[in-house]
Amino acid sequence: MAKIVSIFGFLFSLLVLLPSQISAEESEAKESVLTLDNTNFHDTVTKHEFIVVEFYAPWCGHCKQLAPEYEKAASILSSLETPIVLAKVDANEEKNKELASEYEVKGFPTIKILRNGGKNIQEYKGPREADGIVEYLKKQNGPASTEIKSADEASAFIGDKKIVVVGVFPKFSGEEYDNFLALADKLRADYDIAHTLDAKYLPRGDSSVSGPVVRLFKPFDELFVDSKDFNVEALVKFVEESSIPLVTIFNNEPSNHPFVVKYFNSPNAKAMLFVNFTSASTEAFKAKYREIAEQYKQQGISFLIGDVESSQGAFQYFGLKEDQVPLIIIQHTDGKKFFKPNLEPDHLAAWLKAYKDGDVAPFVKSEPIPATNNEPVKVVVGETLQEIVFNSGKNVLLEFYAPWCGHCKSLAPILDEVAVSFQSDPDVVIAKLDATANDIPSDTFEVQGYPTLYFRSASGKVSQYDGGRTKEDIIEFIQKNKDTTGAAQQEVEQPKAPAQQEVEQPKDEL
Repeated sequence: MAKIVSIFGFLFSLLVLLPSQISAEESEAKESVLTLDNTNFHDTVTKHEFIVVEFYAPWCGHCKQLAPEYEKAASILSSLETPIVLAKVDANEEKNKELASEYEVKGFPTIKILRNGGKNIQEYKGPREADGIVEYLKKQNGPASTEIKSADEASAFIGDKKIVVVGVFPKFSGEEYDNFLALADKLRADYDIAHTLDAKYLPRGDSSVSGPVVRLFKPFDELFVDSKDFNVEALVKFVEESSIPLVTIFNNEPSNHPFVVKYFNSPNAKAMLFVNFTSASTEAFKAKYREIAEQYKQQGISFLIGDVESSQGAFQYFGLKEDQVPLIIIQHTDGKKFFKPNLEPDHLAAWLKAYKDGDVAPFVKSEPIPATNNEPVKVVVGETLQEIVFNSGKNVLLEFYAPWCGHCKSLAPILDEVAVSFQSDPDVVIAKLDATANDIPSDTFEVQGYPTLYFRSASGKVSQYDGGRTKEDIIEFIQKNKDTTGAAQQEVEQPKAPAQQEVEQPKDEL
């Protein structure tokens, strides 16, 4: 069953692994990666101050591509003066699924860095090729914060392309310094972190401060920002919020990709403006959009501007068309969306105000409503979901499918037969919805693969159908779970044959 792409799915194209192959002879060579399972996992982890574990599935293409690089990295790391252990767990094996759940494995491969005998767990966020894995893990296994002792060291460490966090202290002791080291240990997988006794070494900011102060350097907006609140959680919030640009740029420039990922990981509503970066009006859009972002930056909205050429995945996900550009779409964390196509720069402020005032109706991705819908299995689209499924007062079996899904194609003739068998029953509807082309209310339907079937009774009870895929199985389920209303009510009140009465007995389950 195919896994459905989430809002972040179209970003995965930024992180695609380069193909690599391994011969049968190489695969049989001595392995440096330690193989763990449910019998030895916890005992092994507790013996290590630092161990890296990959959760994989044998059928996963990305896992296969990673395998030779991971093995090569393991060989190099095992020969260091202070060896670093790389391990792997087949999370697809039934006996290891509890481990995968414990470590919140939601996709493959998932790599975790486990510290202090497994007490501290961090996501591995480094490269996927051997040399990059080695350098990243050597850094992760060293001190969480690097001391800067000169201007040359500061210049080399900070640079101008990344986010760097530096603590300035009059001495390397005390509560503030200890809290800074706690921050460094907490965020070391995501940021380069350093400390110094002299702000004069630093390339930007007030060089006269003696601290304690935390200065965050960034390659956008005001280029640096300071904080003197040394509460650890306040420091984490400061770093996370300050490391997202006022307006994130989504294009083909690799240096922007980390900020795009941060943007989508933010808990804020996501405002996305898509324009053609080669258009004469682009600079006017950028200027107006930045003004709006400044106005609303403390109001729970994050802002991104994307180039149409780089945003095809987003257009496919949201069901957008290039002839609607320039356009803006805002998505909430609950999936609700708001949309305005064919914008002019001067439209932005008024539309954002209307959105904030609650005067913009939610946007629903939908295929066109069919001109005719006379087939036994009714076609549901985003714009008719309420009418056909929720407001019809009928018992509805709804299939969520994908046009390319083989299992869906196999099920289609069976659903046709089921629908034909209920054509004389006005209280039952068999329907289908293309889940790749229409929005699904995630608070009602959990669709994680195709096909997924749900039954909504006439009284409003929703349940997922997970029974057999034969005509007889599905008919039996509907007969057992349907409510009788409306046009068929009079038939229910008429005397029935014994077989019919048995079908209408009180239900044991839903």
